[in-house]
Amino acid sequence: MTELLFREDAYLREAEAKVVAHTPEGGIVLDRTVFYPTGGGQPGDSGKLSWAGGAVSIATTVKAGGEDVALVPAEPVALPAVGSTVMQEIDWERRHRHMRVHTALHLLSVVIPLPVTGGAITAEKGRLDFAMQEAPDDREALDEAMNALIERDLVVWEHWISDEDLAANPGLVKTMSVKPPTGSGQVRLVGIGRGANRVDLQPCGGTHVARTSEIGRVRIGKIENKGRQNRRVNLHLET
Repeated sequence: MTELLFREDAYLREAEAKVVAHTPEGGIVLDRTVFYPTGGGQPGDSGKLSWAGGAVSIATTVKAGGEDVALVPAEPVALPAVGSTVMQEIDWERRHRHMRVHTALHLLSVVIPLPVTGGAITAEKGRLDFAMQEAPDDREALDEAMNALIERDLVVWEHWISDEDLAANPGLVKTMSVKPPTGSGQVRLVGIGRGANRVDLQPCGGTHVARTSEIGRVRIGKIENKGRQNRRVNLHLET
């Protein structure tokens, strides 16, 4: 089971680790990692892995069955031996933009309080699909509402609850297409704002910024028709 260092500190950029396995596809499994694996609409991290006598660029990161995480080399190279110590370093600029977009999408689900049917994140933009018949006709109002929430500099925090608590509070789940992972006994919630200032609380396993002001300004992009009752709302980072 890979220890998920990014879960404890999303701002951790590098860390030592030991190689515990190689996957049949050529991935490198570590005992602990700062690399986020693809999941929940958020891409896997890229970066660099180095060790005595070698180094390799990491193209992406994926789940490798069970609780393991595998780093996928960008090109075929000799892999570090199982048991060896390596230094892992994520592409921080790319990861941080993923964090900004991901937190912004949580706010988008506040501004448009409808069930979410899908979503995706890149380093430049993100999108959510909503179960709604008519597309919003005032993108400027959405822009203003989004940026007003961002400028409130709300704290982003996490909390763990039991599977039973989640089952007793189904309203916490906004996504219709992807259900929160259960079965381990605990589910991670991500909240935005505390006390009377709380605007959002939902299950999420992704990485987020510490405060909404860190997102920076955003703009609502194209709103697409993706079915009789499905609308896709695109969101862009301004810088």
